[in-house]
Amino acid sequence: MAQLEKFKVSSSPHITDDAGVDRIMLDVIIALIPATVAGTLLFGFYALLLVIVSIAACVLFEYSYDLLAKKMNSVWDLSAVVTGLLLGLNLPPRAPLYIPVIGAAFAIIIVKMLFGGIGKNFANPAIAGRIFLMLAFMRSMTMYIEPLDYSGGFFPAFFNFNAYDGAASATPLDGWSGSLLPLFIGNTGGCIGETSALALLLGGVYLLARRVISFEIPLIIIAVVAAFTLIFTGSVSAVPVAVLSGGLLLGAIFMATDYATTPNTARGAIIYALIVGAFTAIVRQYSDYPEGMSFAILLGNLCVPLIDKYIYPKNFGYRKERADGNRS
Repeated sequence: MAQLEKFKVSSSPHITDDAGVDRIMLDVIIALIPATVAGTLLFGFYALLLVIVSIAACVLFEYSYDLLAKKMNSVWDLSAVVTGLLLGLNLPPRAPLYIPVIGAAFAIIIVKMLFGGIGKNFANPAIAGRIFLMLAFMRSMTMYIEPLDYSGGFFPAFFNFNAYDGAASATPLDGWSGSLLPLFIGNTGGCIGETSALALLLGGVYLLARRVISFEIPLIIIAVVAAFTLIFTGSVSAVPVAVLSGGLLLGAIFMATDYATTPNTARGAIIYALIVGAFTAIVRQYSDYPEGMSFAILLGNLCVPLIDKYIYPKNFGYRKERADGNRS
């Protein structure tokens, strides 16, 4: 008689994959390369320097915290690099160099590490860091410039290190008329990584292809913002401006999809995305801040525990008990 095969019996999930935190974070970094390159070309080397300082500060603060707490160092999972990269791309192109350092300290130490590190943070660290900087350093965080003019030569424009050159600019959300092509390419004022819709969409396609994110949350957020914009303005032409400008694509694709701060169920994710999209449009329309994406994602993050409490999947094999005591 052939020997019976032994099977290992265990609880779900049964799907195995080689995806670790470091691989997922590496995919996010790769997906953000187009936006980083676009921001560098549009706003010069100083913008790239801000991003580099932001990444270095986040890694340094996380490494130092783990060292002082005598914990196994977590910088090798690349999550601190992703936080620094996202925070840097959310900065104006001529912000002082101390701005990303302060933002990194708040994002890593206060929002991430004091709550237990990756996976235990109550909010997306980069979003929280940007909001803190926005509230504490309003002038520096709203000093936008027009993209560089290379007509006088590439190097003089690209290596302009002036923190403020007087070329302050409004974002397209403050009013835009004309062709949508500059918004799509990124030839407008704004934060370093948010202006080029093309670069952000390329990164989003990469993350979808790698199955790092799913399309539901970004798509619902964008659709809700578009719908509310149409309702608020009554103008069809205002819809593509609202979608292509500001931090909508950067936030919807790269920050609203953070695993640790999104619901655990498909229905919960839909509710979360509806909250983020609606609040983004409301803040843009009625508040003094032209951009509401950061505040909306933070609000959505805070709602996640409540969503997970009331929206949960039914256990397999469960049958509802009828009034007569029998199971249906």
